[in-house]
Amino acid sequence: MALTHEDLALALRPVAPPRVLEEVYTDDQYERIMGVLKSHGPWPTITANHFDTVEELVATSSGPMREGEGPNITLDDIATGHFRGYFGKGSTCYYPELEDCFYSPKFLELARDYWGAEYAKPTHMLFNFCGAHHSGLSPHLDAVQFRGIRIENAPVWLANIMGKSGLFQEYMVKMAQVIAWWYRGENGTFTYWPDGPFGQPKVLEHPLWDKGVLVQNEVMFHRGDPVGRPEDRDIPGLKHRSMIGYEPDLDDWAITTDGEVIRRYRPEETRLLVHWSAEVYSDREELEKSLDHSDDLTTDVVFERLMADMTMRGTSFTEPTDPLHDTDFIRSLIATYTIAPTTDWLEQP
Repeated sequence: MALTHEDLALALRPVAPPRVLEEVYTDDQYERIMGVLKSHGPWPTITANHFDTVEELVATSSGPMREGEGPNITLDDIATGHFRGYFGKGSTCYYPELEDCFYSPKFLELARDYWGAEYAKPTHMLFNFCGAHHSGLSPHLDAVQFRGIRIENAPVWLANIMGKSGLFQEYMVKMAQVIAWWYRGENGTFTYWPDGPFGQPKVLEHPLWDKGVLVQNEVMFHRGDPVGRPEDRDIPGLKHRSMIGYEPDLDDWAITTDGEVIRRYRPEETRLLVHWSAEVYSDREELEKSLDHSDDLTTDVVFERLMADMTMRGTSFTEPTDPLHDTDFIRSLIATYTIAPTTDWLEQP
């Protein structure tokens, strides 16, 4: 029996209400984090980290795509001045100077307590960095992890379609995130839907300096609200391939497209988000099941289940030979498994 729209909505809420955190990192940790940003850039846009097509991007957010939209727009058309890099993946910290942040006992205890679980391990840690820019207003879900289908071996859009479909709940890996912000400028708040996509959203308000949340973001719609004053947000020449990097001689941050500087920000104009994620296991049995891969999904099984469900729903689609890269098939998935909060009644900054 196919899941209803209401069934999907029930599945898309966190295990517990998000917890607001203060003084998430020490001043010394913050300075070392900024040191990595400054010395290891330039950094690509968020979308360039994860998506090759518009369809893949839309599959992670609300959908559906409007009729005729796909062929007429490109990732350059919807590029935003928001940039990303990774401090660690696969439970491995990339930068030794940040190991106390990545393997934080404080964060691991928060993750275990959030779930009431015995075990937790850090999985990845990333940052988002920007100045004033036009960000998308559509809420989205973070990458969902499943046994066998993970951020390390599968595209983000597929994992999010799986999460929104509600067809793979028994394989979903428990996750918790500690997310922190450093920003003293205008707007740039965080809106989230802790009671499901049809519930009333909440906003993490200013001040946002070393302030954060403990969340389960892969099943809770959320969005970063537009940053800066509206009159400061235009970035002419911005592309999907644009980069941001620190220029020590000028003590500012420069966005470049093909090596040409198109926008500069003073340090006080920038907004930093640091996102730490952990996998959580209720007990030793659940941990062992993950470690021995005795109950893993494969992409073949995933697409078989998705196509069977789409057929049951009466969705028209052509069975793809390469489902990971067939844009028509991805558009069919988007249309089938679309659910999103209503945002037009939210007060805009």
